[in-house]
Amino acid sequence: MSGASGTSQSAAAAVTGPSSSTQGDPSLHYHLMGVGGIGMSAFARLLQARGYQVSGCDETASDLTRQLEREGISVALGHDAAHMADVDVLVASEAVPKSHPELVAAREAGVQVRPRMGLLDELLRAGPSVGVIGTHGKTTTTSMIAVALQGAGLDPSAFVGGIVPEFASNARIGSGPFVAEVDESDRAFAELGCETAVFTNAEDDHVGGNQATYWETVEEQHAGFARFVSQSDRVLFCADWPGLETLCEGAAERLTYGQAEGADYRAVNLHPDAEGTSFTVHWRGEELGQARVGLPGVHNVLNALAALAVAHLYGGNFTQAAGALASFGGPGRRWQRIGELNGALIIDDYAHNATKVAAAVQAARQTGRRVRVVFQPHRYLRTQQSWPRLADALMDADEVLLLDIAAASEAPIEGIHATLISTRMTEQGHTGVHYLPDRADVLQLLRDTAAPGDIIVTMGAGDVWKLSRELAGVAL
Repeated sequence: MSGASGTSQSAAAAVTGPSSSTQGDPSLHYHLMGVGGIGMSAFARLLQARGYQVSGCDETASDLTRQLEREGISVALGHDAAHMADVDVLVASEAVPKSHPELVAAREAGVQVRPRMGLLDELLRAGPSVGVIGTHGKTTTTSMIAVALQGAGLDPSAFVGGIVPEFASNARIGSGPFVAEVDESDRAFAELGCETAVFTNAEDDHVGGNQATYWETVEEQHAGFARFVSQSDRVLFCADWPGLETLCEGAAERLTYGQAEGADYRAVNLHPDAEGTSFTVHWRGEELGQARVGLPGVHNVLNALAALAVAHLYGGNFTQAAGALASFGGPGRRWQRIGELNGALIIDDYAHNATKVAAAVQAARQTGRRVRVVFQPHRYLRTQQSWPRLADALMDADEVLLLDIAAASEAPIEGIHATLISTRMTEQGHTGVHYLPDRADVLQLLRDTAAPGDIIVTMGAGDVWKLSRELAGVAL
């Protein structure tokens, strides 16, 4: 890697921009399986921007696949060995079985098969780069870093696991640095490194079960985080999260951010309100300036602080970076304002494990409204592992409407049901939790009772987001 210089000279080095020195061979044809996914679609856009010929396939059409086609990327529906005609490189997730007909056809035809993490590694190592790792907050933090760098006068490229409104995309093409969300659900991430690793936190998500890319133990996963950090030029980690310092012991250079005493980048004088939080940023005791995040919750203060720290490290203008973040409304499905119903504010959020759910509930409480949550548990295994913690995380909501578990292709596990959560909440004294498996009942109840003092938050990693749009009268 290029070495963590920490100055604006990083912006001069090309990463993925169309005019970069890493411009690809236009005769080289990349084909991406599952191109309608949030990550693969971003890869497709970045590869196309580098000048390669790009195509893809997916099971069904979606807004993302239709947008890719409008951008000149050919998308085939379904999977077929015939897709390998004239393809030079096939990009696929490690979760795709090696016996899949497209993979078999690729190997027989001499097509290079590249895992998605191998492609991300190439992009991260092509020039100055920022890789965001951690169990929670990666998408929001990655988005904030890209927005802050752009606001600070730099020209970042970005790879994000969500749609960033400022870019109207999950990818941005610039001259650098390259900012990427690095997902630990794919074990191959531990083979990667970057110039600046931003490490938000570490818990036990994506652990256990028979998922092809999941980790067997939390210790193994955390060792993966440590390996990524040790292979990076420097790490910026959250000083408020217990255990991160130990995981970062192998880093060549260590910097911290947080509210904790002694953090290199520190948020102080927090002033929360119904719309967000204002705060002051210090760099090793010296005030850099005032900042604001327009998303509620202390976790979003930390996400914004990390973004401002990166902008400062890369020589960006702090005041301009802070101004860009103050108007940032969040990426898609991360505290996304959908609309209103009878004066009630409707928010959609991707929160699906206990820490994320608790943070989202705390953010909702900050608005001062009556908190009404529609929660969809995600995966049988995750529910089996964490239903008591999910129940506890929801206790601070005034009302919880509980849907059935979103299977996400998992087979049911005997005895694991959404009512485990509602029963525990009732036993702990919550009087406003209701198991409502029929979505029509959820819609009717909220349409009949929504009031101006309410905030309704649809929460989960499944398709619960559709309910927020139906409640607000927004097209799906």
